[in-house]
Amino acid sequence: MNSKVTVIGAGNVGATAAQRLAEKQLCDVVLVDIDNDMPKGKALDLTQAAPVECHDSKLIGTSDYSYTKNSDVVIITAGIPRKPGMSRDELIETNSAIMKDVTEKVCAYSPDASLIIVSNPLDAMCQIALKASGFSKNKVIGMAGVLDSARFKAFISMELDVSVENIEAFVLGGHGDTMVPLPRCTTVAGIPVTELIEKKRLEEIVERTRTGGAEIVSLLKTGSAYYAPASSAVEMAKAILFDKKKIMPCAAYLENEYQINGIFMGVPVKLGKNGIEEIIEIKLMEDEKKDLKKSADAVHDLINSLNI
Repeated sequence: MNSKVTVIGAGNVGATAAQRLAEKQLCDVVLVDIDNDMPKGKALDLTQAAPVECHDSKLIGTSDYSYTKNSDVVIITAGIPRKPGMSRDELIETNSAIMKDVTEKVCAYSPDASLIIVSNPLDAMCQIALKASGFSKNKVIGMAGVLDSARFKAFISMELDVSVENIEAFVLGGHGDTMVPLPRCTTVAGIPVTELIEKKRLEEIVERTRTGGAEIVSLLKTGSAYYAPASSAVEMAKAILFDKKKIMPCAAYLENEYQINGIFMGVPVKLGKNGIEEIIEIKLMEDEKKDLKKSADAVHDLINSLNI
C-alpha cells in the first residue's frame, strides 16, 4: 500500500507540494481546502497530468477531513499569504485561528502522522500546532531552515557560478529577519565558502538570505513564494516517509538545546519515520550565540503575544 500524505491548503504552496509529491511518486495525496470544488479541480488536473508525467500516485481533492484518515505525513500550508510591505508576524492573528482549526481536524483522523508546518509566521504556527494536536514534540516540525538554507545555497551558487549540488549550508534561528545563516559551516565541494567569497560580499549574501522571502513578495506583488517552500516541505516529507535519517535544518521544539527553552527554532535535526529523531547541537562562536539569542528573543515575543 502506498504511503499517504495530506496537504492542508490548496493554494499555491499546497498545490505545488501536491504536484511534487505525486510526480516524484512518493505517495498518494489528499489535497484539502475549505472550498470543496477548488481542491477537487486541482487534484483532477494533476490526475490528468499523470499519464504525461508517468506516475500512478492517486490524488483526491476535498474539504472532507475523513478522506485524510491514516495519513503518514500532513503538510499544513493553510493561511493567508504575505503581501508587499507585510511582515510574517503580521499574519499571526488570522493564521493562528486557521492553524488551530485545521490541526485539530486532521489529527483526529491521523493520530500517528508527522506534521510539517509551512504557514507563517512559522515558528509561532508550530507552537499552535503542537498544542492543538496534543502530539509529542518530535512529531511537529517546521519547514524553515530547509527553505532558508536553500536560498543561501542558491545565492552562493549564483555568485560563484557553480552547481548547487556542490554546496552544503544551513541556517539556524527563527524563520524571519533574525535568522542566522552560518558561513563558517558552509562549504563548496568541501572548500569553506569563506575562502571563496570575500567577507563584505558574503555578508551581503547573508543579508539577502534573511530577506529572501520579502524580496519575492515585493516582486510578485499579489502573494508570496511557493515553489521553493513547497519543494522544501516535500524534501522533509520524503525523509520521513523513507526513514532516511537525513540531517536537515528544521524548526524543532527546544528544551534547553542551544540554551533555548520552550519555543520552536531552526536547528539541525535528524528526520526519519518518527519525525525528529535527534536534535543536533553544534558548537557556536560567540557572535553566532549572540545572533541566535536575538532570534530566540524575537520568537519568544511573538509567542507571548499569543498567550499560548
